[in-house]
Amino acid sequence: MMKAIPYGRQNITDEDIKVVIETLKSDYLTQGPRIAEFESNFAQYVGSKYAVALANGTAALHLCTLALGVKKGDKVITTPITFAASANCVRYCGGEVVFSDIDPETYLLDINKVRTLLENAPKGTYKGIIPVDFAGRANDLEAFRALADEHNLWIIEDACHAPGGHFNNSKNEVQLCGNGNYADLAIFSFHPVKHIASGEGGMITTNDKALYEKLLQLRTHGIIKNNDAYTNSVEFAGGIEDYPGWYMEMQDLGYNYRITDFQAALGSSQLTRANEGIKRRREIASTYFSAFKDESFIKGQSRVVDGHAYHLYVIEVEDRLGLYNHLRSKNIYAQIHYIPCHLMPYYKQFGWKEGDFPHSENYYKRCISLPMYPTLTDVEQDYVIKEINLFYSEKH
Repeated sequence: MMKAIPYGRQNITDEDIKVVIETLKSDYLTQGPRIAEFESNFAQYVGSKYAVALANGTAALHLCTLALGVKKGDKVITTPITFAASANCVRYCGGEVVFSDIDPETYLLDINKVRTLLENAPKGTYKGIIPVDFAGRANDLEAFRALADEHNLWIIEDACHAPGGHFNNSKNEVQLCGNGNYADLAIFSFHPVKHIASGEGGMITTNDKALYEKLLQLRTHGIIKNNDAYTNSVEFAGGIEDYPGWYMEMQDLGYNYRITDFQAALGSSQLTRANEGIKRRREIASTYFSAFKDESFIKGQSRVVDGHAYHLYVIEVEDRLGLYNHLRSKNIYAQIHYIPCHLMPYYKQFGWKEGDFPHSENYYKRCISLPMYPTLTDVEQDYVIKEINLFYSEKH
């Protein structure tokens, strides 16, 4: 039998291991130079002015909502088809999550449904929107920005699935996910199944200097080291004419959401192969699309889309459970992304129920994510395709 084929996996090279070992032997395991280097490299990769590296993508989302001032009762709109963290970050701050349905063709938050929500409520009802670049497909953030500006909303782009992805704006200019041209803040994840793996890890990108500085403070317990911003006196701090070198102030309630230097070193090393990885993911997507585009059991799929970063390749099928179990019996570990967030028991307590979002719920009944990672070989992909076709041919 073919060796196990997961839906996603990391690719750690000898060069990755070398830079991690070098960092482990250096003077800094945390709060050292590798973190600033990773931030600079990543900002350059996505085209943003600033980047803040963090412990994971969920921490990144949490700090975004804190930095934007989400508070108890604030309403924020997002998609049900996402990992729960996209919504949970609003709840961490006491805000209220308002889900809105997806476009059944793109699987992304349907901007027309968001517009309807906004237009049917008094101005000021909502505070922000969190569009998710689900599976690696970029949202049209130019359109979302225009809508957000009409209603004085902020935007957090959840780009965990989409480093290297892009959409083209109305001037046909390439707009990379996370470049900060339209969203106030964007977040990324470096979990092992993602494009760039650092064990755990996350990043926030932005072009807003004030938000950037707020994020740096929140990342480290709300502490600052800035003589110009201290509120206690020099005398209290123990200085004579200036603040002493050891002095710092905690001015806000922050967290320890720091990434380590060896994780950052691994992230920077992985980043050097990011474009190569995207190219391979697009090749795999093209092969899946060609294999399934004329099959009657396919009810929808990710398709070939310009700018798609293909963290996932999703097909919608009949008898999804049967296919899932058949593939597992053949050592193919396809996965389901995602159970609609509004139907998680935690969110159902707020009144969300089956039938609220038909497109999201229909999508969930049929979706299955196929193996997608740069080291997936042609032989392995052919085996996946053959077993899917075999399962449906034996059914009919």
